[in-house]
Amino acid sequence: MEISNLGASELVSHLSAGHLTAVDCIQYFLQRIEQTNQSLNAFVNISDTALQRAREIDARRASGKPVGPLAGLPIAVKDGICTSGLKTTAGSKMLEQFVPPYDATIVRRLIDADGIVIGKTNMDEFAMGSSTEHSHFGAVKNPWSLDRVPGGSSGGSAACVAADMSPVAIGSDTGGSIRQPASFCGITGLKPTYGRVSRYGLIAFASSLDQIGPMTRTAKDSALILSVIAGHDVKDSTSAKNDVPDFTRSLEKPLTGVRIGICREHFDEGLDPEVESCVREATKVLESLGAATCEIHLPHTPYAVATYYVVAPCEASSNLARYDGVRYTYRAAATDLEQMYCQTRAAGFGDEVKQRIMLGTYALSSGYYDAFYLKASRVRRMIKHDYDQAFGEVDLILGPTSPTTAFSIGEHSHNPLAMYLADIYTVSANLAGVPAISIPAGISASGLPIGLQLQARSFDEGALLQAAHQFQSVTGWHATKPPLYQGPQT
Repeated sequence: MEISNLGASELVSHLSAGHLTAVDCIQYFLQRIEQTNQSLNAFVNISDTALQRAREIDARRASGKPVGPLAGLPIAVKDGICTSGLKTTAGSKMLEQFVPPYDATIVRRLIDADGIVIGKTNMDEFAMGSSTEHSHFGAVKNPWSLDRVPGGSSGGSAACVAADMSPVAIGSDTGGSIRQPASFCGITGLKPTYGRVSRYGLIAFASSLDQIGPMTRTAKDSALILSVIAGHDVKDSTSAKNDVPDFTRSLEKPLTGVRIGICREHFDEGLDPEVESCVREATKVLESLGAATCEIHLPHTPYAVATYYVVAPCEASSNLARYDGVRYTYRAAATDLEQMYCQTRAAGFGDEVKQRIMLGTYALSSGYYDAFYLKASRVRRMIKHDYDQAFGEVDLILGPTSPTTAFSIGEHSHNPLAMYLADIYTVSANLAGVPAISIPAGISASGLPIGLQLQARSFDEGALLQAAHQFQSVTGWHATKPPLYQGPQT
């Protein structure tokens, strides 16, 4: 049996049927990490309790005791999500030695379902980046081409799934940080509706935008994981009380009658012709499956990036004020309190984080609040109104995930605007709070994955997963392996 050819849902089935033990499964992926991580730098910490957890689950199953729906499934977790007893650094020197005393709610739900956390994945520092080059622990490389970025900020999570280092990874998405790396690495990445998944235990970047979601090979696997991690949490005041369906049950429903809007603003200048061609072909596939398509407009889309890069840095400025060296963070040597504050933040934060803190602090300062933050908040409401209008006409909105395939490492290092524009098609979903998914839709002539993005009404993740699964049932892009892959047999 080639374990790496099995998706999360298939692994769970084989584990449940006794064709595979949890120990075998965990050992395989730990071996895969050991073989591959040196070249990719996708993981920053590996759990030293994963095998013991696997043995406990196998023992429970052998004795006839009940086990959870994910029993024995390996799961990688982005290093901005708290894990009790396992370092959580957010990719920053500031938290380099931080070991949380508690689990994030989603981690606890995965563990309660008998999933096994195998390690923590690398990320842009405090989730601020679109390439995972801005990590204190070094850049992550794309398994499709080691001179390319994997996307960001959940680049470690995307790379580890693409390279078969884990069948599932958990990411967070503030402006595209699940979907854009999913596109660059040729996997499936789902950003749920804001409030669908608890943010308790997620190290905050921009609290009104952040959302946690699954990164997997297939929509079916994402449906399995979302069914476990979604739901109201009393520890998160923004957590929604909406019922959580079993998202796997609606996957086989045909697309007949589903209305898909093609967002005209997502096919403007700056879109790579190869990406556009793949997305157009994907549209034809969805039409062949019974979906009806039409052109729609999201007229305030051109203002989304500017709006995001006011709102997000303002919230980051506030959220990151807590990192002062006094409590649980890195502390620089100093002779007095003020010097300690200044030197700690100067040495503890990387350049990209400092830049965004300064942008946010400036925009919130006296005399500039109305001109920047208040105006951005008003435009954000207009963007949300665009979505409300569009979803009065269609069920899903379709477009590219990113305007290009993965760019070269260092290509945008001295051009932050070019880096920020990598999120041009993804930030609107965060500003509006709607769910969105990226799925593989093709391979470029240079051998790099191309992603298709679908967006839906708030709390209609089922429609996203249904359409994505139907697309994947008749295409093979999600099953295409990067050339780096050479998996051991078991």
